[in-house]
Amino acid sequence: MRRPLYLPFAIISVLAISSAAAHAQGLAPSTLAFTGPVHEKKKEAAPAIAKQPMPAIAKEAMRAVVKKPVRAIATEPGRLLTAEPVRAIERPYGSETAQPVDRYTYRTPQGKKESVPVITQYYPKQIVYPLAKIDRHIDRKLMQAATIAQERAHAHSRSMCWHYVKEALLASGVIDSRPKSAYAKEAAQDLVTNYGFKKLSVKDPFAAPVGAVLVYGANRAAGHVEIRTRDGFVSDFRSKTPSRRPLLGVYAKL
Repeated sequence: MRRPLYLPFAIISVLAISSAAAHAQGLAPSTLAFTGPVHEKKKEAAPAIAKQPMPAIAKEAMRAVVKKPVRAIATEPGRLLTAEPVRAIERPYGSETAQPVDRYTYRTPQGKKESVPVITQYYPKQIVYPLAKIDRHIDRKLMQAATIAQERAHAHSRSMCWHYVKEALLASGVIDSRPKSAYAKEAAQDLVTNYGFKKLSVKDPFAAPVGAVLVYGANRAAGHVEIRTRDGFVSDFRSKTPSRRPLLGVYAKL
């Protein structure tokens, strides 16, 4: 004779609930049809984004940030914070390269090739040379000779300085005959010996009075001679600066 099988009460309850859910599912329709504008709008709405659980590592990081207190920057009352200007990094001298200087190349009338540097900067203040003073003790005809020489002079030298000075002195009446010396460096001795000129105690060409004759020497050349004008020097050409040759003396007729 077989013994009756007794099932636990919990298993019987689960089986009953499962059978009831299956029966309800069979009675329900496969699709639900809703009518009305409200239901249609809900049907067309986009599906909601499913929320994913936050990883454990992110939770721990957030907890650490929340737990850590924020430190406030304490500033002294009445004190202004100023930022220092950014300074350029200095390069060592060895790494710097010299910038090439632009030069202009040209040929002289004699066919010689020369070059000069191109000036890219200028001085805001113009260079002003001292003006010559008028000395009342010297012959006034010398000032007239300076004016005549300046009117006849050219922009550039023609290697005829002593010739043009002779012509100016003779035209102004300072001398009554033409000097016979050939070289410019011989003009001093010729003017003192034959025409009554005196050597002035002047060593700076800019300090020479208007009309004074300046004589320059040279070892293997003819030298140079010029007359001091109000704002420069003149011989066969005009110049704002005196000659670079050694000055033999400044001469004038008193």
